[in-house]
Amino acid sequence: MEGEIVIVRGGGDIATGTIQRLHRSGFRVLVLEIEKPTTIRRTVAVSTALYNKEYKIEDFKAVKCENELDIFLTWEKDNVPVVVDPKGDYIDIFKPNYLVDAILAKKNIGFTKLEAIGKIALGPGFIAGKDADIVIETNRGHNLGRLVFEGEAEENTGIPGIIGGYTTERVIYSESSGEIEHIKKLGDIVEQGEVIAKIGDMDVIAKISGVLRGLINEGFEVYKGLKIADIDPRIKEKDNCFTISDKARAIGGSVLEAILILKNAKNI
Repeated sequence: MEGEIVIVRGGGDIATGTIQRLHRSGFRVLVLEIEKPTTIRRTVAVSTALYNKEYKIEDFKAVKCENELDIFLTWEKDNVPVVVDPKGDYIDIFKPNYLVDAILAKKNIGFTKLEAIGKIALGPGFIAGKDADIVIETNRGHNLGRLVFEGEAEENTGIPGIIGGYTTERVIYSESSGEIEHIKKLGDIVEQGEVIAKIGDMDVIAKISGVLRGLINEGFEVYKGLKIADIDPRIKEKDNCFTISDKARAIGGSVLEAILILKNAKNI
């Protein structure tokens, strides 16, 4: 069991691209999550391990851990430990060289006060040189994955990226509050107007036809306005539901680059 420790806050689908890249590169990655993550692309997210105890994404396995011993045993088996730790208590315990904020909340949730030799943050809400050493651009487009050494990443547009010619239509937000019940499952082909889930007595309707690639966990207590589903109109690319996205991979590569830059600059 070798390799420097990197702690990643957040285990969603975008964060998973970073986690895989670092794990493959020989780092011991520890993932911190909230108790009930709201990830919708659950097939490609390490946060799913908190619901399933362990979960395999492509070529690595994420394992839910309860304590330090669990974490070390998981590293020994060359797997990635995931713990419920929204406050970052394990950061004080392990004192990692590198800390990555991959929550993608579009705002800084206590990251500035957390300590590590090298700090990297994904997306808007962080100032490079103040909140983090390096900020990574997460908006799709020409600058995706760009390293920001001064200033901030681009502001959140509030508009989902274009896939198959669709933006807002492909993402579904809850129109009511209550417990969600699945009618369709991840990877299903759905038609426009078809019911994919229910929240109480209210139907959740597909706005476009395509592959259901995102759907929040069944039984989750959702609230009005929460993102709960995502449809990919590219039916021929159904297998994409089960692989890490191009965006996540690009960002993951940038995080690895940022760590190497900090390693050399700070002589870690």
